[in-house]
Amino acid sequence: MDEKKQEIAKEQAPQVDDTITFDDFQKVRMVVAKVIDAEKHPNADRLLVLTVDTGSDERTLVAGVAQYYNPEDLKGKKIIIVKNLKPVKLRGIESRGMILAASDTGGRPYIPIIPDETPVGAVMK
Repeated sequence: MDEKKQEIAKEQAPQVDDTITFDDFQKVRMVVAKVIDAEKHPNADRLLVLTVDTGSDERTLVAGVAQYYNPEDLKGKKIIIVKNLKPVKLRGIESRGMILAASDTGGRPYIPIIPDETPVGAVMK
């Protein structure tokens, strides 16, 4: 598709208002968590199973980053997680949160690693 056709298609596409209110943002509880353990998911090549310390508990997270991160590379690292996400089972394992990561246009995730001196459980604002 040439540039002109792409511009026309973009103009004709329905506009989606994906903005959220400040109150909506405040509902998301993001905290610094330390990865205690990480392993490949036994039933999925693209998933890692992480055990993290959130400062108030230990929990399991299932993350679709196995194509880009080795479990050993994440052990001991501090990352940001969404702590108050409703639990969901992913390929038979309950995930109690989500890793915060950036992604490029190809979908490759980039997990921000938090400095060691940052306390586990610190709340992101």
